Amino acid sequence: MNTFSESKLNEVANQSLYTTFTNSNTILYSFKIFSRFLKQGKILELGPAEGLMTEHLLQYDPSLTVIEGSSVFANQLKEKFPNLTIIQSLFEETMLDEKFDFIVLGHVLEHVADPVVLLKIIKQWLKPNGKVLCAVPNAQSIHRQAAVEMGLLKTIFSQSEKDIHHGHMRIYCPDTFKADFINAGYKIVHFGGYWLKPLSDKQLEESWTQEMLSAFLKLGETYPDIAAEIYIIASV
Repeated sequence: MNTFSESKLNEVANQSLYTTFTNSNTILYSFKIFSRFLKQGKILELGPAEGLMTEHLLQYDPSLTVIEGSSVFANQLKEKFPNLTIIQSLFEETMLDEKFDFIVLGHVLEHVADPVVLLKIIKQWLKPNGKVLCAVPNAQSIHRQAAVEMGLLKTIFSQSEKDIHHGHMRIYCPDTFKADFINAGYKIVHFGGYWLKPLSDKQLEESWTQEMLSAFLKLGETYPDIAAEIYIIASV
């Protein structure tokens, strides 16, 4: 299966945008969403990058296991979290015997060549009553719809410069997101969204305060179909 090489992942890591004002806030808000479903137990996180969510997941599993394809990010994580169990490997090439109560995929599925194949792989790592917690960007976000109206994007599914920088291979909408989980044999326990995003990150970072951003992150929960981020909690 075609997927990113480690060299490409390291290229993204060396020019990471995940810790910018808007991106770091969305990652932390996705943890806030996930924490509603998390309990103490064994947790596996895929693609932790700099570990913004990892730090909080450790509250639920002090021996947290992560799989990170980039050696650059993996080395950073080792320094930041010495007790973390780090597997430096591409997801599809990872072999695990251990089973987990929760598997967390924060902005992972848009990066892989075949999301359904990956979702089937991680089913083998899930305990019988375990859950997958997954978040991805939403093509139907109002900022993407506005970009189409302005001629900046051809369609809501077109890739922006930022999508290309991050190595996104697809832009999900609610229907395609749900379909991948169903096709992989999951039951969708909950679907939702967050981050009602009216403008681009650059525009927001030039003028918005933390209070403004926090308010619009929360408002997105009321309007999931047009929120910038959508999420699924799934079981087998």
